[in-house]
Amino acid sequence: MIEAIVSDFGGVLTTPLSTGFLRIQDDVGVPRDAFARAMQAATAEAGVNPLYRLETGEIPEQAFLAALERHLAELLGREVTLHGFGERYLAALDPNDELFAYYRRLHESGVRFAMLTNNVREWEPHWRTKLPIDDIFETVVDSAFVGFRKPDPRIYAIALERLGLPAEACAFVDDLERNVAAARELGFHGVEFRDTAQAIAELDALLGRAAPR
Repeated sequence: MIEAIVSDFGGVLTTPLSTGFLRIQDDVGVPRDAFARAMQAATAEAGVNPLYRLETGEIPEQAFLAALERHLAELLGREVTLHGFGERYLAALDPNDELFAYYRRLHESGVRFAMLTNNVREWEPHWRTKLPIDDIFETVVDSAFVGFRKPDPRIYAIALERLGLPAEACAFVDDLERNVAAARELGFHGVEFRDTAQAIAELDALLGRAAPR
């Protein structure tokens, strides 16, 4: 019996994350592939993807953006400023009100909720204003504050410890296949989010009941 749903935030409870990156690229006037190339250069230089270090709180947003700005400047031959990156990025993401309303109905019927998100410490004030997260999520496991990011098994273990439940009693919802695969290996019932209707249908099936209306 499933007692709790552990859900991702970005790309599940918001529009796709790619929307935010496209918005930033348009704002600063860089080619669509420029960010990917700059990130590759920064990864080669540091030996690890700087986004991973940002999402585990190892480096502040300012250091991440400085490295990205430098590599973008080298690629484009001009200065690029990413001031306000997080705020602009998150402003481009719309909340998934339909899925949140479904989660709320499940919560009211007794299903427990935890959030498990790869995120950035400095971005918390921006993403938390999109939806009334604390109304239904009894805990938020944020990679930037716990020091591990999905698909590291240790971050899933933190969510389970806070819920006081085994993985077999939980459904896990995420838009990235690798994160869902890792959850399934640990015993979670995995739902790879592709669209809202599909995710709701799969959760209804796992819960073994008609969707609350």
